[in-house]
Amino acid sequence: MVRGPQRNWPGGSFDPETHTVYVYACNSCIQSIGLQRPPPGLSDLDWVVGEAGSPVTMIRGPGENAGADAPPPPRHSPAGGGYHTLNVDGLPILKPPYSTISAINLDTGDILWQTPHGETPDFIRNNPALKGLNIPRTGQTGYVIGTLVTKSLVIAGDPLVTTTSEHPRGAMLRAYDKATGKEVGAVWMPAPQSGSPMTYSVGGKQYLVVAVSGGNYSGEYIAYTLPSADR
Repeated sequence: MVRGPQRNWPGGSFDPETHTVYVYACNSCIQSIGLQRPPPGLSDLDWVVGEAGSPVTMIRGPGENAGADAPPPPRHSPAGGGYHTLNVDGLPILKPPYSTISAINLDTGDILWQTPHGETPDFIRNNPALKGLNIPRTGQTGYVIGTLVTKSLVIAGDPLVTTTSEHPRGAMLRAYDKATGKEVGAVWMPAPQSGSPMTYSVGGKQYLVVAVSGGNYSGEYIAYTLPSADR
């Protein structure tokens, strides 16, 4: 049996002026699962999550192994924190993009644009089997907890942290042109997005607030704004 996560709170954003909805989709949030007899001392239940021929392991909680240097889960693993459990030599058997943001016209049902969301995971980019290959951005497995649409942008943060030559270990909060899907900017966050972005204005200045957490990073709100004109 293959299942997806039991989370149902990630939401999209709707633009009432253009009748367009902007939604995130995880294309790789599946995992194989079954039932096994537990080994002595593990549980008083007759059956626990597992797969025949593989050791019974504890299901991990959300946020565990969220780090850029976390190893990919084993091929047969009931991992709660990661979804690339169907893999060969650490590479998912599922074709990227692993996640996307799509703009959908609700009047016609047409997909206006679709773009991979999130940096290519470290365990993909650094896999020895791919050495020397130019890997385009694949998007990331995991869930983005909501998108934000403004007058001209769609904003969403990465669901995983990465480490690249362009930025230190962390996640990126990305802004896309809502008309074309082209990424027009990104700012660094110390941890993945874990709550829907919010925006508000005070004294004529616009602020953007996003909740972040994951791994060993405690949850917090981070507020961003553009520099003042006199700075």
